[in-house]
Amino acid sequence: MKQLESQYTKILSDYMVNQTEKNLYIAQNFTRQLIQKSISPEDVVSIHKNAVEQIFPDQMSEAQPAYDFLIEVMVHYGMAHREHQSLLQKQAEYEMEMNIATNIQKTLLKTYVPQLQSIDIGKISVPIRKMNGDYVHFFHDGEDYLSVAVTDVVGKGVPAALCMSMVKYGLETLAYAYKDPSYVLEVINRVIEKGVDDSMFVSMFYGCLNVKQNIFSYASAGHEPALHYRAKVDQFFPVEAKGLLLGVLPETSYSFHEIVLEENDMIIMMTDGVTEFRAQNDLNSREVITALIKANRHLTAQQLCQLLYKEIEKVQNFKLSDDFTVVILKK
Repeated sequence: MKQLESQYTKILSDYMVNQTEKNLYIAQNFTRQLIQKSISPEDVVSIHKNAVEQIFPDQMSEAQPAYDFLIEVMVHYGMAHREHQSLLQKQAEYEMEMNIATNIQKTLLKTYVPQLQSIDIGKISVPIRKMNGDYVHFFHDGEDYLSVAVTDVVGKGVPAALCMSMVKYGLETLAYAYKDPSYVLEVINRVIEKGVDDSMFVSMFYGCLNVKQNIFSYASAGHEPALHYRAKVDQFFPVEAKGLLLGVLPETSYSFHEIVLEENDMIIMMTDGVTEFRAQNDLNSREVITALIKANRHLTAQQLCQLLYKEIEKVQNFKLSDDFTVVILKK
């Protein structure tokens, strides 16, 4: 410390005599030494005070209290500054971890949309934050059946992503039973109830389409009701099924229902991020959705999904309050 004080006194003394850019450059280089040696702001003020006292011994009496006051101020400033820097470092580390987790989630939960001749499939899933709390799972046997699960975790961040990975694993192991919506939900419910925290629950809408017979069977675990657009009568009908959220009770039964799809019919499945218009309480979200689809029913299923996202985002002043996921099956 004494050596630093001596160096600083010399630099300040030279500057007071010459006051050139070179003197300032030397002072700037000296600050690097102070940083490298972790000299606090209040210690820098103290060094400056001692240097001024040596250079101008007859002029310090009046300035002494001002320097003492500045040192006290800088003590608290230094503490706040160090705390702020620590928080910035922690935030940067958190951001890095979240980016890694997001990339892992995208890899683990990557969804491939099947291609069928008789069924047009559209899908969009946009997270409100980096981690997506929604998940869509397709299964197509290449022949007669197509199944789809639309899932929403009650929770966000890394815990929700881990839970969703468990859901995907469970669905993949049930490939042998994907035709039975009730059984699928009952098994996934037991997996989640045993494997996740009590505060985390999952909603799921699960449907299976018999492509040749055009029968869509479905079951729901506390999920947002789907919609059935019947082209023949140009009307929408709710696709509802009662069922408890996944992960609440270990032994829960889920009933399934069936509807018949005809030419140009659509099934619209979604999460509550699509239907909750928190900033526009005076609007009926389902009326907005059905009006958009009816007016643009000539579009492909994927175009309809993208249009819904664009228009609903606009309705909510580009401030969506939750993850946004829509899946459309169009015959």
